[in-house]
Amino acid sequence: MDWQTTSEDTVPSAPVTEADVRLLRARPPASGAWRDGDPVGDRMFTALGTFRTENGAQLPGIRLAWESWGELNDARDNAVLILHALTGDSHVRGDAGRGHPTAGWWADIVGPGGPIDTDRWFVIAPNMLGGCQGSTGPASIAPDGYEWAARFPYLTIRDQVASQALLADALGIERFAAIIGGSMGGMHALEWAIMHPERLERLAVLSSPPVTTADQLALNFVQLETVRMDPRFAGGEYYDAALGEGPHRGLALARRMALLNYRSPIELNQRFQRSWQSGISPLGQGGRFAVESYLDFHGNKFTRRFDANSYLVLVEAMNSHDVGRDRGGVEEALRTVTAKTLVLGIDSDRLFPVDGQQRIARSIPNLIDDEAVVLTSDFGHDGFLIESEPVGQHLARLLDA
Repeated sequence: MDWQTTSEDTVPSAPVTEADVRLLRARPPASGAWRDGDPVGDRMFTALGTFRTENGAQLPGIRLAWESWGELNDARDNAVLILHALTGDSHVRGDAGRGHPTAGWWADIVGPGGPIDTDRWFVIAPNMLGGCQGSTGPASIAPDGYEWAARFPYLTIRDQVASQALLADALGIERFAAIIGGSMGGMHALEWAIMHPERLERLAVLSSPPVTTADQLALNFVQLETVRMDPRFAGGEYYDAALGEGPHRGLALARRMALLNYRSPIELNQRFQRSWQSGISPLGQGGRFAVESYLDFHGNKFTRRFDANSYLVLVEAMNSHDVGRDRGGVEEALRTVTAKTLVLGIDSDRLFPVDGQQRIARSIPNLIDDEAVVLTSDFGHDGFLIESEPVGQHLARLLDA
């Protein structure tokens, strides 16, 4: 595959060049969030009114940013909802440019004639509640005229699904032909199928677990603390900081930690080996290993398109994920899913290993296969974004089911 055309959200594992480094020489803003007044790009916005969270907190008015492709038919039964991962957004396809810091993250999957064929399906992709690319989140302005910042309430996966259901209501979509999500988006998709079984015909859960495990909670905890310990995080009150004075070091380091779980040891070892970034030795001579530069570059680049407070809100929402909570356990909850379901995992995924997908598949009654589909890939967790051909084939099978 062509590593240089891989979606930005997958962070291509290619050596960092001098041209790459030059891109980051300007000081980053305090937050990489999309803000009102920035170029809108392909986004649309829907105001959804007052929103109350599971914990009883109230947001006086929320909106979701979303994008769409294709046309909703007269029967309104060809809508497909695509739900993005932690650091993704609504820009599933389309170029980077004004309003969109990155190119579409699933352009090989969604489009005319593609596996999710927009000549046939009306595809909707919202930016999740709590995010930082147009939907209401910590960088949004609260009624008092200041950013919500650290005052933004704790959200669960179920809260985010509730907001997506409100969006569907506002758009007049009573039932989706399919709901498709990978990673964190797969958590949302599973909750949709349990919370609103009557509102979807098909379900795809890609590289996602039924519950956030203790191991995953531990990894998330270290990332959260890394952001909070940055002195420039200032308890979340950093939005007025000058260029270069935001919590970039903490957010970049959290991203680097996450990247180690998004890619596989096989891939990193094959791609970088023990190569040096330059002709200067890293063995006490001040040089760097190529893999160190890779992590450094992509961590720093991430701070230019994301918001530190949003990162905390979204990771904590992932921590809430447990489809069995207050439902009699995981298996009991999964048995209530009625949609035709595809469950897919990647054999080298060390973030959400395939035993999680296999557990999901064992309890859902209406799989299109007898078990979870497990793809062989060196790309680790990000394989569901990178392995476009096999992933697309399986999604096309589901949509034809």
